[in-house]
Amino acid sequence: MSVLHITKENFRQEVLESRKPVLLDFWANWCGPCRMVAPLVEEIAGERPDLKVGKVNVDEQQELAGAFQIMSIPTLVVVKDGRVVSQTVGVRPKQEILSILKTGEAQ
Repeated sequence: MSVLHITKENFRQEVLESRKPVLLDFWANWCGPCRMVAPLVEEIAGERPDLKVGKVNVDEQQELAGAFQIMSIPTLVVVKDGRVVSQTVGVRPKQEILSILKTGEAQ
């Protein structure tokens, strides 16, 4: 599955009402560390049909960034059944990103 562009207009349908867990990548074009995480997020999207993967541009979607209290980017958030189940900030290796998905699945 490809990475979804999450906006305030599609957030409810794609994230809150999703039957699958959702990995959200909060990022910005000017953020170097975000560019390091992006390929990993895209890989995970291609490898894991059991979840949705979405990117939230914090400059374009300030309302969503505020709702999630995003203070630093990149921030990865796992949402399951409409609630946040795990979160991490900063560049993380792929295995660590996958481990926060497992944390989210366990709850």
